[in-house]
Amino acid sequence: MSQEPSVPLSEAERQVKIVVQRLALMHLAYARTLVDRLGWSEARQLILDSVKRYGQSVAARAAQGHQSLPDYGFWERREGRPDLCELGKVMLELDEPVLGSLYCLVDAAKTMAADPGRKLIHTRCMVLGHDECAFATEDTTPAEAAAFAEDGDWARVDPLIAAFLPPPADEP
Repeated sequence: MSQEPSVPLSEAERQVKIVVQRLALMHLAYARTLVDRLGWSEARQLILDSVKRYGQSVAARAAQGHQSLPDYGFWERREGRPDLCELGKVMLELDEPVLGSLYCLVDAAKTMAADPGRKLIHTRCMVLGHDECAFATEDTTPAEAAAFAEDGDWARVDPLIAAFLPPPADEP
């Protein structure tokens, strides 16, 4: 009987980090392309629409029993200090906190897609300058649920990120 190949946990984590970093680069590339070609207002809404669709896909797969995030490699674990988000590290390294924070809205999107009455929001967010990401689950308001359902400007469902984002008329 042949044995499955195995790798050390540190190598498996390193491999997942590579994929997570690539995901961050892809988000930033498409988001920056949209902003550069269409301007902030139109691009912002298209990015929100895309992140919403992405969150809906994550929620649908989770409902089918698929795991939402990997157990290892997504967060850099640090002894005695907060874990670091690999996505956030890349977004900060490339100095793209505004476009990066739009990606972070996937947390609210996947939660609201599964249950429009609930949202997972950031209480701390690395991309916005905090030393960690931290979350809270809260009830959505009827206005938030309607904006999300109607493809409106649903960024305000996460107050921390909404306060950071330039309004639709401004250029980042």
